[in-house]
Amino acid sequence: MHALRRLGSMRGLFGARSYSSKIQAMQVGGPVGAPAHRLYFARNGSPVSPWHDIPLMANSSTNEYNMVIEIPRWTNAKLEINTLAPFNPITHDTKNGQLRYVANVFPYKGYIWNYGALPQTYEDPHEVDAHTQCVGDGDPIDVLEVGQSVCAEGSVHKVKVLGALALIDGEETDWKVLAIRSDDPQSQVINTVGDLEVHMPGLVAATVDWFTKYKVPDGKPPNTWAFDAKPKDDVYARDVIRTAHASWKKLVQTAHSDLALSNASVDESLHRMSKEDQGDAYNALFGRGSVPTAEPSEDANSKWHYIPSR
Repeated sequence: MHALRRLGSMRGLFGARSYSSKIQAMQVGGPVGAPAHRLYFARNGSPVSPWHDIPLMANSSTNEYNMVIEIPRWTNAKLEINTLAPFNPITHDTKNGQLRYVANVFPYKGYIWNYGALPQTYEDPHEVDAHTQCVGDGDPIDVLEVGQSVCAEGSVHKVKVLGALALIDGEETDWKVLAIRSDDPQSQVINTVGDLEVHMPGLVAATVDWFTKYKVPDGKPPNTWAFDAKPKDDVYARDVIRTAHASWKKLVQTAHSDLALSNASVDESLHRMSKEDQGDAYNALFGRGSVPTAEPSEDANSKWHYIPSR
């Protein structure tokens, strides 16, 4: 009998659709660190995909996006939306049969932001990115959420996009979108990369340094960047996101793919499951019982503090 935890209703975390309060994160196979760890998403007796079923836009009129948290800040486990598994659970990435963890490279501890992805985006590995002249990395666009709170794995938050950095990883484009939760206390004064430097001095430089070095302890060379590692602004970042969203739309209309495209709600997708099939999938995944658990509470000791230089 496998272990399954119900991580609670994500009430109020989606801004785009009324069904948001009914979405739950469902943990199967043990906690993070267990080889079988999987975090699925479900709604109304159906599994849903955090990649395909969660809308990209939280509020189009205010340019706010939904972000799926994969990795909480300060942690080291390499968790990601699994693009190959049905309904795309968050899983612990492996390499050579071993669970992956990022090394602590001085002076950093684990991931220095809440790390996640923009749903309904795809960096197409078969298309050359017009901005970087490199192909995409085959994943949803990565997001670095810089607000003061540590977010839970599998939580979904409305964010404002501030800008983007273009990492080049193995000759592939791997965009890193800088964003802040819309409900963060500093979101009222941070709207651009320039604002970020004023209110969180040094974070952009630390981000570039972190990504440049984080694979070096594993024996790999430093990563490189497009645009001399300079961040692009929020307008530019939104254009990158629009392109990735268009690539995703094309993907879900593809008849055959090595990627897992099953979903419960995308009308234009060739992989939308019937209600009956959704129910069967739910029972297969979650039919062995569940134990409710509360979301983690805020911890004042996890908050970033930025001290401007005099």
